[in-house]
Amino acid sequence: MSDDSRPARTGVPTAVVIPAAGRGVRLGPGAPKALRTLHGTPMLIHALRAMAASRAVSLVVVVAPPDGVAEVKSLLDAYALPERSDFLVVPGGDSRQESVRRGLDALPPQYEIVLVHDAARPLVPVETVDAVIEAVREGAPAVVPALPLADTVKEVEPAGVPGEPEPVLATPDRSRLRAVQTPQGFDRATLVRAHETVTDNVTDDASMVEQLGLPVVAVPGHAEAFKVTRPLDLVLAEAVLARRRLTDGF
Repeated sequence: MSDDSRPARTGVPTAVVIPAAGRGVRLGPGAPKALRTLHGTPMLIHALRAMAASRAVSLVVVVAPPDGVAEVKSLLDAYALPERSDFLVVPGGDSRQESVRRGLDALPPQYEIVLVHDAARPLVPVETVDAVIEAVREGAPAVVPALPLADTVKEVEPAGVPGEPEPVLATPDRSRLRAVQTPQGFDRATLVRAHETVTDNVTDDASMVEQLGLPVVAVPGHAEAFKVTRPLDLVLAEAVLARRRLTDGF
Protein backbone atom coordinates (compact mmCIF):
# COMPACT_ATOMS: atom_id res chain seq x y z
CA MET A 1 0.00 0.00 0.00
CA SER A 2 1.46 3.35 -1.02
CA ASP A 3 1.98 6.35 1.23
CA ASP A 4 -0.62 8.78 -0.10
CA SER A 5 -0.83 11.10 2.91
CA ARG A 6 -1.84 14.67 2.20
CA PRO A 7 -1.70 17.86 4.23
CA ALA A 8 -4.80 18.80 6.19
CA ARG A 9 -7.27 20.94 4.23
CA THR A 10 -9.70 23.08 6.15
CA GLY A 11 -12.61 24.89 4.55
CA VAL A 12 -12.38 22.91 1.30
CA PRO A 13 -15.76 22.88 -0.50
CA THR A 14 -17.59 19.57 -0.11
CA ALA A 15 -20.19 18.05 -2.42
CA VAL A 16 -22.32 14.91 -2.12
CA VAL A 17 -23.33 12.53 -4.91
CA ILE A 18 -26.45 10.45 -4.19
CA PRO A 19 -27.04 7.66 -6.73
CA ALA A 20 -30.81 7.16 -6.69
CA ALA A 21 -31.44 5.48 -10.02
CA GLY A 22 -32.07 1.96 -8.68
CA ARG A 23 -35.45 0.25 -8.56
CA GLY A 24 -35.11 -1.44 -5.16
CA VAL A 25 -36.54 -4.80 -6.18
CA ARG A 26 -36.11 -6.31 -2.70
CA LEU A 27 -38.75 -3.91 -1.38
CA GLY A 28 -41.22 -5.31 -3.86
CA PRO A 29 -43.18 -3.68 -6.70
CA GLY A 30 -44.00 -0.01 -6.73
CA ALA A 31 -42.01 3.21 -6.71
CA PRO A 32 -38.20 3.19 -6.91
CA LYS A 33 -36.63 2.58 -3.51
CA ALA A 34 -35.47 6.18 -3.09
CA LEU A 35 -39.04 7.42 -3.55
CA ARG A 36 -40.63 5.13 -0.95
CA THR A 37 -41.99 7.19 1.93
CA LEU A 38 -41.09 7.29 5.61
CA HIS A 39 -43.57 9.21 7.74
CA GLY A 40 -45.07 10.47 4.47
CA THR A 41 -41.76 11.84 3.13
CA PRO A 42 -39.71 10.07 0.42
CA MET A 43 -36.52 8.41 1.60
CA LEU A 44 -34.58 10.51 -0.90
CA ILE A 45 -35.72 13.71 0.82
CA HIS A 46 -34.67 12.33 4.20
CA ALA A 47 -31.26 11.45 2.74
CA LEU A 48 -30.87 14.91 1.19
CA ARG A 49 -31.70 16.58 4.47
CA ALA A 50 -29.25 14.32 6.30
CA MET A 51 -26.41 15.34 3.99
CA ALA A 52 -27.30 19.04 3.93
CA ALA A 53 -27.47 19.05 7.73
CA SER A 54 -23.67 19.20 7.65
CA ARG A 55 -22.50 22.80 7.42
CA ALA A 56 -19.55 21.57 5.35
CA VAL A 57 -21.81 20.39 2.50
CA SER A 58 -22.69 23.08 -0.02
CA LEU A 59 -23.84 20.98 -3.01
CA VAL A 60 -25.83 17.74 -3.32
CA VAL A 61 -26.09 16.04 -6.71
CA VAL A 62 -28.93 13.53 -7.07
CA VAL A 63 -28.47 10.96 -9.82
CA ALA A 64 -32.01 10.06 -10.85
CA PRO A 65 -33.42 7.30 -13.07
CA PRO A 66 -32.90 8.38 -16.70
CA ASP A 67 -36.66 8.64 -17.21
CA GLY A 68 -37.28 10.22 -13.81
CA VAL A 69 -35.23 13.42 -13.79
CA ALA A 70 -38.26 15.70 -14.09
CA GLU A 71 -40.08 13.75 -11.36
CA VAL A 72 -37.15 14.03 -8.95
CA LYS A 73 -36.75 17.75 -9.69
CA SER A 74 -40.43 18.29 -8.92
CA LEU A 75 -40.02 16.27 -5.74
CA LEU A 76 -37.17 18.47 -4.54
CA ASP A 77 -39.23 21.57 -5.29
CA ALA A 78 -42.12 20.20 -3.24
CA TYR A 79 -40.16 19.76 0.01
CA ALA A 80 -38.32 22.23 2.20
CA LEU A 81 -34.58 21.68 1.91
CA PRO A 82 -31.76 23.56 3.71
CA GLU A 83 -31.13 26.83 1.88
CA ARG A 84 -27.39 26.86 2.53
CA SER A 85 -26.91 23.90 0.15
CA ASP A 86 -27.51 23.77 -3.60
CA PHE A 87 -29.23 20.78 -5.18
CA LEU A 88 -28.75 19.40 -8.69
CA VAL A 89 -30.46 16.48 -10.47
CA VAL A 90 -28.77 14.56 -13.32
CA PRO A 91 -29.73 11.35 -15.17
CA GLY A 92 -28.11 8.10 -14.08
CA GLY A 93 -26.76 5.13 -15.95
CA ASP A 94 -27.32 1.39 -16.18
CA SER A 95 -25.23 0.61 -13.09
CA ARG A 96 -24.51 2.26 -9.75
CA GLN A 97 -20.90 2.77 -10.83
CA GLU A 98 -21.95 4.60 -13.99
CA SER A 99 -24.45 6.70 -12.03
CA VAL A 100 -21.79 7.82 -9.55
CA ARG A 101 -19.49 8.68 -12.43
CA ARG A 102 -22.19 10.84 -13.99
CA GLY A 103 -22.68 12.57 -10.67
CA LEU A 104 -18.94 13.27 -10.49
CA ASP A 105 -18.97 14.66 -14.02
CA ALA A 106 -21.65 17.17 -12.97
CA LEU A 107 -19.60 18.66 -10.12
CA PRO A 108 -18.14 22.16 -10.58
CA PRO A 109 -14.32 22.21 -10.34
CA GLN A 110 -14.08 23.91 -6.94
CA TYR A 111 -15.34 20.85 -5.06
CA GLU A 112 -12.25 18.95 -3.93
CA ILE A 113 -13.99 16.67 -1.41
CA VAL A 114 -16.81 14.38 -2.51
CA LEU A 115 -19.10 12.17 -0.48
CA VAL A 116 -21.04 9.31 -2.05
CA HIS A 117 -24.18 8.40 -0.14
CA ASP A 118 -26.87 5.75 -0.59
CA ALA A 119 -30.36 7.21 -0.89
CA ALA A 120 -31.48 4.05 0.91
CA ARG A 121 -29.66 5.22 4.08
CA PRO A 122 -32.04 8.07 4.94
CA LEU A 123 -31.34 8.41 8.66
CA VAL A 124 -27.57 8.84 8.95
CA PRO A 125 -26.80 11.34 11.75
CA VAL A 126 -24.96 14.55 10.90
CA GLU A 127 -22.17 13.58 13.30
CA THR A 128 -21.28 10.67 11.03
CA VAL A 129 -21.29 12.90 7.95
CA ASP A 130 -19.01 15.41 9.67
CA ALA A 131 -16.61 12.69 10.87
CA VAL A 132 -16.15 11.42 7.31
CA ILE A 133 -15.53 14.93 5.95
CA GLU A 134 -13.06 15.74 8.73
CA ALA A 135 -11.02 12.60 8.01
CA VAL A 136 -10.75 13.52 4.31
CA ARG A 137 -9.79 17.07 5.24
CA GLU A 138 -7.03 15.67 7.43
CA GLY A 139 -5.48 13.91 4.44
CA ALA A 140 -7.14 10.52 3.93
CA PRO A 141 -7.84 9.86 0.22
CA ALA A 142 -10.84 7.65 1.09
CA VAL A 143 -12.93 7.29 4.26
CA VAL A 144 -15.76 4.93 5.21
CA PRO A 145 -18.01 4.92 8.28
CA ALA A 146 -18.09 1.42 9.73
CA LEU A 147 -19.47 -0.59 12.64
CA PRO A 148 -18.07 -3.65 14.44
CA LEU A 149 -20.01 -6.83 13.76
CA ALA A 150 -22.29 -8.16 16.48
CA ASP A 151 -22.64 -11.62 14.95
CA THR A 152 -20.09 -14.34 14.36
CA VAL A 153 -19.31 -14.54 10.63
CA LYS A 154 -18.75 -17.74 8.64
CA GLU A 155 -17.16 -18.10 5.23
CA VAL A 156 -19.09 -20.73 3.28
CA GLU A 157 -19.08 -22.48 -0.05
CA PRO A 158 -22.23 -21.04 -1.72
CA ALA A 159 -24.89 -23.62 -2.47
CA GLY A 160 -25.70 -24.32 -6.08
CA VAL A 161 -29.40 -24.16 -5.24
CA PRO A 162 -30.74 -21.38 -2.95
CA GLY A 163 -31.83 -22.75 0.41
CA GLU A 164 -29.57 -25.82 0.30
CA PRO A 165 -27.06 -26.41 3.16
CA GLU A 166 -23.72 -24.64 2.63
CA PRO A 167 -20.38 -26.08 3.87
CA VAL A 168 -18.54 -23.77 6.28
CA LEU A 169 -14.98 -23.04 5.17
CA ALA A 170 -13.70 -20.72 7.91
CA THR A 171 -14.60 -18.42 10.80
CA PRO A 172 -12.91 -15.02 10.29
CA ASP A 173 -11.70 -13.06 13.31
CA ARG A 174 -14.70 -10.83 14.02
CA SER A 175 -12.57 -8.19 15.76
CA ARG A 176 -10.96 -7.34 12.41
CA LEU A 177 -14.23 -7.08 10.48
CA ARG A 178 -16.48 -4.05 10.00
CA ALA A 179 -19.85 -3.44 8.37
CA VAL A 180 -19.35 -0.47 6.05
CA GLN A 181 -21.93 2.28 5.61
CA THR A 182 -22.23 5.56 3.73
CA PRO A 183 -21.56 8.42 3.18
CA GLN A 184 -18.12 7.44 1.99
CA GLY A 185 -15.77 10.39 1.57
CA PHE A 186 -13.02 10.98 -0.97
CA ASP A 187 -10.44 13.31 -2.27
CA ARG A 188 -12.13 14.15 -5.56
CA ALA A 189 -9.11 13.52 -7.78
CA THR A 190 -8.67 10.08 -6.19
CA LEU A 191 -12.30 9.09 -6.77
CA VAL A 192 -12.25 10.33 -10.36
CA ARG A 193 -9.08 8.32 -11.00
CA ALA A 194 -10.69 5.22 -9.47
CA HIS A 195 -13.71 5.52 -11.75
CA GLU A 196 -11.47 5.99 -14.77
CA THR A 197 -9.29 3.00 -13.88
CA VAL A 198 -11.37 0.31 -12.18
CA THR A 199 -13.81 -1.54 -14.42
CA ASP A 200 -14.81 -4.35 -12.06
CA ASN A 201 -18.37 -4.45 -10.79
CA VAL A 202 -17.75 -3.38 -7.18
CA THR A 203 -20.24 -2.87 -4.35
CA ASP A 204 -18.87 0.43 -3.06
CA ASP A 205 -16.60 3.25 -4.17
CA ALA A 206 -14.01 2.67 -1.46
CA SER A 207 -13.30 -0.76 -2.97
CA MET A 208 -12.32 0.99 -6.18
CA VAL A 209 -9.81 3.15 -4.34
CA GLU A 210 -8.42 0.03 -2.64
CA GLN A 211 -7.78 -1.44 -6.08
CA LEU A 212 -5.60 1.57 -6.86
CA GLY A 213 -3.40 0.56 -3.92
CA LEU A 214 -4.32 3.68 -1.96
CA PRO A 215 -5.24 3.72 1.74
CA VAL A 216 -8.84 3.69 2.92
CA VAL A 217 -9.57 4.51 6.57
CA ALA A 218 -12.64 3.79 8.68
CA VAL A 219 -14.32 6.14 11.15
CA PRO A 220 -17.08 5.12 13.57
CA GLY A 221 -20.41 4.58 11.87
CA HIS A 222 -23.84 4.73 13.49
CA ALA A 223 -26.58 2.17 14.06
CA GLU A 224 -29.18 4.52 12.55
CA ALA A 225 -27.28 4.71 9.25
CA PHE A 226 -28.66 1.29 8.23
CA LYS A 227 -29.71 0.58 4.67
CA VAL A 228 -33.42 0.23 3.91
CA THR A 229 -33.66 -2.74 1.57
CA ARG A 230 -36.41 -4.96 3.01
CA PRO A 231 -39.94 -4.28 4.24
CA LEU A 232 -38.74 -4.91 7.82
CA ASP A 233 -36.19 -2.10 7.40
CA LEU A 234 -39.03 0.28 6.59
CA VAL A 235 -40.69 -0.61 9.90
CA LEU A 236 -37.43 0.03 11.78
CA ALA A 237 -36.88 3.34 9.96
CA GLU A 238 -40.40 4.49 10.85
CA ALA A 239 -39.69 3.64 14.50
CA VAL A 240 -36.44 5.64 14.46
CA LEU A 241 -38.23 8.66 12.97
CA ALA A 242 -41.02 8.41 15.54
CA ARG A 243 -38.48 8.39 18.38
CA ARG A 244 -36.61 11.35 16.90
CA ARG A 245 -39.78 13.38 16.64
CA LEU A 246 -40.67 12.64 20.24
CA THR A 247 -37.22 13.35 21.67
CA ASP A 248 -35.64 15.83 19.26
CA GLY A 249 -38.53 17.43 17.41
CA PHE A 250 -36.97 16.09 14.19
